[in-house]
Amino acid sequence: MATSLSADSTVGTWLDDPKGGPVLRALLARSGQSADTLRPVRSLPLGRLVELSKGAFPAELIDELVRRVDAGEIPDEDPAAASAPTDAPAAPGRPRWVERIDAGRFAGKTVIVTGAGSGIGRATASRVAREGGRVIAVDMSAERLDEFVAAHPDADIVPVVANITDDAAVAAIVEAAGERIDGLANIAGIMDDMTPVGDVTDAVWQRVFAVNVDGTMKLMRAVVPVMLAQAAGSIVNTASEAALRGSAAGAAYTASKHAVAGLTKSSAFMYGPSGIRVNAVAPGPVITNIEASFASPLGAERVRQGMVIMPDAVEGDALAASITFLLSDDGVNVNGVILPSDGGWSAA
Repeated sequence: MATSLSADSTVGTWLDDPKGGPVLRALLARSGQSADTLRPVRSLPLGRLVELSKGAFPAELIDELVRRVDAGEIPDEDPAAASAPTDAPAAPGRPRWVERIDAGRFAGKTVIVTGAGSGIGRATASRVAREGGRVIAVDMSAERLDEFVAAHPDADIVPVVANITDDAAVAAIVEAAGERIDGLANIAGIMDDMTPVGDVTDAVWQRVFAVNVDGTMKLMRAVVPVMLAQAAGSIVNTASEAALRGSAAGAAYTASKHAVAGLTKSSAFMYGPSGIRVNAVAPGPVITNIEASFASPLGAERVRQGMVIMPDAVEGDALAASITFLLSDDGVNVNGVILPSDGGWSAA
């Protein structure tokens, strides 16, 4: 009898299956990894790993996994590996969230979205465009922007290749937007190398702050005069769980996201009476193209301990739902908020 497992089955379903679990764990073991490697993506269809792994998990591998289960080629395994606490199953039967487009929510509005070529930025830019908005899509990669525009042939998208840390580039972004700017989603950002303050280098500190703080500030500073002139506007910055706790990243990234939270709250207080709302979203684990590295043994040990209670990672469209709510008129009474969009991580 053929298995019900397929590329559309979630990672968690595979791991929890009495046949699929041993087969998948054996595959991971061959590459020196354990099922713990896949814990943050338990809720994703196994097929998504093909795209996310950048060639490390080819489509043929899934076909081979299904074939082995169907053929009854179930390897023997250590019972402890099959019942490891890190492989605790997700809630059974939990329905997958499905994005629901609110057609026309951004009709007549121009919204700048940075980091629009991938991850959360792309998902946000896509949602704004599909909900009727004119999107100024900003990214450092012309290739990613071209692919994004091609994927939305009927949308009003203005691609801008720009480095948000550069003043001339910021001016070009605002010029591309034109006379009216209704929203700014500051999403572009980079991770640090998880080093504690005793190990952090000047190069890492300055690079992280240049993008995460200086770039965010420069774009805010550039759009505020336009929004003041029209007495309306919404800015959404990207903070992080690292803006709410000390255990989610290294010193540079954590400090940079605390700075983003402060910048958000100060601006909300200053400009709220003038019709400008300024909020931030604090993502938890999200599947993006931002890769974390560990340059410090201490940093690796401590951060991994802090991530034990981390919920499953989500894809960018789940964050786009939170960001577009804050950007849109639906967030009319929300100002100065750092909204955790983290699957409950901040409550743990």
